[in-house]
Amino acid sequence: MKKILIGSVIAAVIIISAFIGTYNNIVSKHETITAKWAQVDNQLQRRNDLIPNLVNTVKGYAAHEKGVFEAVTNARSQWAKAGTIDEKVKAAGALDSALSRLLFVAENYPNLKANDTFLKLMDELSGTENRIAVERMRYNEAVKDYNVTVRMFPGNIIAGFYGYKPASEYFKAEEKAKTVPEVKF
Repeated sequence: MKKILIGSVIAAVIIISAFIGTYNNIVSKHETITAKWAQVDNQLQRRNDLIPNLVNTVKGYAAHEKGVFEAVTNARSQWAKAGTIDEKVKAAGALDSALSRLLFVAENYPNLKANDTFLKLMDELSGTENRIAVERMRYNEAVKDYNVTVRMFPGNIIAGFYGYKPASEYFKAEEKAKTVPEVKF
């Protein structure tokens, strides 16, 4: 009888320890996602702060490209208004697209490409884009790790019990970024 009682106590301790360990692991991974998103958000804000200076520099050379400037301004304001991570991810994609159109316009103006202010801003933007890419990758890895934990047994039971759901949004490349550009000489 004593052996059964001791065995039951040991089994209960093991089950409770596994439960606590799994729960703590889920909480830790959820917080990692939040921290990784904060890093992405910081870099997106840095880019968002650079864009008005870049737009104003390009505006001086390409005043007739009004639609491009409006698209950048609208995309930037969408990002500023976004409240959730999902909304910010979508707004960041729209800003990526608008910014690429702005840079395409800048390519058509050789005097602009020689302007020191423009060159400095482009260097800043290039560095920021690289940081954004790294932080997006880290965020996606954290989301994947968390999602695997909350979807696999026994994490799915514990996560469901405490209301933890899989994270919904990954950063993805836009469809037009997946096509190979045509090069003509």
